[in-house]
Amino acid sequence: METILFLVHTETDGTLAKPALEIVTVACKLAQELQASLIAGLVGETVQMAVNQIAACGASRFLGVSGPDFSQSRYATDVAAAEAICRGIQPTLVIVPGTSRLMRVLAGVAHRLSGGVDTHVTSISFSNATLSVSRWYYRQRMEGILQRTERPWFIALDSGCHEPYRGESGEAQLEVVPVEVQDIWRRTTVTGLQAPPADEQTIRPDAELLFVAGAGWTKKQPDGNVHVVEAQRIILDFLRSSQASLGGSKSLVDQSGEGQAVLPFMTHLNQIGQTGATPRHPKGLSTCCHGEEPHVVGWRFINERRAINLDPNCGWARGKADVLYVANAFEVMEKVNSLLAQRNKSD
Repeated sequence: METILFLVHTETDGTLAKPALEIVTVACKLAQELQASLIAGLVGETVQMAVNQIAACGASRFLGVSGPDFSQSRYATDVAAAEAICRGIQPTLVIVPGTSRLMRVLAGVAHRLSGGVDTHVTSISFSNATLSVSRWYYRQRMEGILQRTERPWFIALDSGCHEPYRGESGEAQLEVVPVEVQDIWRRTTVTGLQAPPADEQTIRPDAELLFVAGAGWTKKQPDGNVHVVEAQRIILDFLRSSQASLGGSKSLVDQSGEGQAVLPFMTHLNQIGQTGATPRHPKGLSTCCHGEEPHVVGWRFINERRAINLDPNCGWARGKADVLYVANAFEVMEKVNSLLAQRNKSD
């Protein structure tokens, strides 16, 4: 008989963010399939608000470690909190969101409890009395199905693979798990946060649309000239108006090291495909991209894919996009920006 623990951390306002709520959905479904006991574990400065947020999820117990020492993302205190929760209930399956905070401590907790761990999992399935997890390898070209007899089994799920929990809030009883924090654990402190202004932020994981810029933006246009400054203005105007997330093909982000004209706001953090990220946005719009397979791999989990390219025989025209606009991306995006400006003005 499995005992499932979903372990999450609260945000600065005491609530659970989207990645944590996705874990609640997965854990609830898995508990029903396995007919297993479901327990919730929460860590943060305050956790009662988060407990009430998921009070109707079906967990039989809500365990929490809270206090000022647990408001920060810090290995020493987080690993001690997670270990204390796990030792109190001896779970066989521990499911956590793949956030930077929990990914940092997951291996340490598994080692302390002599368990196994798998990260970047995209789904958990149960069939023929066997529990399996799946994840992608080799730049998201190969899917692997993994099974373990080792317990406890710690599983970190990537965000964006499941719907977040949307149950009604209520009131649930919180069982406080005591953790005595040693002074040496407090050596690491968060002194502040640095983030770009909202209108300069280009990576938005929860955006409805992923806008991908290809190397064509920095190449010679039909008039024989390069228009990088104009390209920069068009792209940034679109990102501000639409609040889309920005992606870039490898050929574009690599240009900075090749002495070619570049878009100054584009970095390797924006890269998708090949060794870049594999985003999971509902919709995607690719512009000035060649559409070769390495780039398309990065779009594997985009639900609706559209592209703008002057070449009707580009890779996107061969079935890799749901819609292909054979047009000049500069002209199309200028018109789109004009329409967005009118809409935003009327709103």
